[in-house]
Amino acid sequence: MRILVWLIILAFTSGCASGSGGRNAPEQQDKPYLILVSIDGFRWDYQDTYDAPTLDRIAASGIRAEAMVPVFPTLTFPNHYSIATGLYPANHGLIGNNFPSQDRSRFYSLRDREAVQDGSWYGGQPVWVTAEKNGMVTAAYYFVGTEAPIDGVAMTYWHQFDASVSGRTRVDKVLEWLALPGDRRPHLITLYFEDVDVATHSYGPGSAESIASIKVVDDYLARLLGGIENTAIAEQVYVVVVSDHGQGAYAPEAAPFIIDSVVDLDDMIVVDHGTSAFLYFEKPQTGRAEAVRDAINRAWSHGKAMLPGDAPAAWHVTGDAGFADVILQADAGYAVYSTTERSGHASMGDHGWAREDPNMHGIFLASGPRLPTGLTIPPINNVDVYPLLMEVLDLPISAPFDGDPDTLTRLLEPD
Repeated sequence: MRILVWLIILAFTSGCASGSGGRNAPEQQDKPYLILVSIDGFRWDYQDTYDAPTLDRIAASGIRAEAMVPVFPTLTFPNHYSIATGLYPANHGLIGNNFPSQDRSRFYSLRDREAVQDGSWYGGQPVWVTAEKNGMVTAAYYFVGTEAPIDGVAMTYWHQFDASVSGRTRVDKVLEWLALPGDRRPHLITLYFEDVDVATHSYGPGSAESIASIKVVDDYLARLLGGIENTAIAEQVYVVVVSDHGQGAYAPEAAPFIIDSVVDLDDMIVVDHGTSAFLYFEKPQTGRAEAVRDAINRAWSHGKAMLPGDAPAAWHVTGDAGFADVILQADAGYAVYSTTERSGHASMGDHGWAREDPNMHGIFLASGPRLPTGLTIPPINNVDVYPLLMEVLDLPISAPFDGDPDTLTRLLEPD
């Protein structure tokens, strides 16, 4: 009876038994182990500005980028999924935290469990899907995309996001996974902490609460590293630490731009972010987008309205990828909202400003057997991380990706 109960629990927390089927293929069992850690909202300069001894330890024992530049838009879901796939949002389809399908019949939202767990929203091939397809067991204590079977493949072990689960519990589960027998032990594990993002949204960058959250997460990492050291596979483990974006503050006394004071929004789906706003027309209308863009730009002093074709090339916004009909990007520190009522939801700290804004830049650190020690490299794009993950796990790249294949892999010593 106890065995039956355990199997039911495993099925609930692990998704369907596709891909590896929960067992490492013989050729995968001697491969390295990789833990991909995401610290949501951890800005590129926090490590040097505030006390973060465990991050310093990882940097000293491995490599660190001066910064990691996010994709557009600088939001949580697109950036996590770009790290996992090496693709820009235009090519993986997750173009925001919240957005309608191109035919306007469905809506994706980070707070909609049904949408989040619907694999049809996710394009490309994240590293865990390739791993599972090649007979390698994977596990996740949260990461965007890990709750959905993508291309029909689910992770062996995964958890539905629940912010009430402590970081300590998450770390301890990772260590439990690493203690499993070799045939069931995951070689790729994702681990996510939202503490810094939550505190900085609520209280602002540099606040006492934000600084305290950095120490909390650094302590989680210390617990993780200490646990890894006590495993039999410690010398085979890589730890990669990333963030999806940084955080900035709104300019004091800067009044938000209110869109409906200039244009009629009745025929639109509007997605507000505070730092940006995306306007989707419910039905195509010839010339309407241009008229809306121009009216807004005549009235707005601290931002710009754009059609997809107007966006900077580095944003990789394409007209056929489902991006908004009109994109409103506020200047750094300024806000934009659809209505006055919506402007009451402003945060103390935020992200979503242009990827070129240094406050939006995140972190990248990595340590492991084939990596040099104490090396700092120039800023990288987050789509450059994917080739490193694949190389470390010795997995074949069988899907297109946009990142530079050599930026990080060239640093690895021969196997």
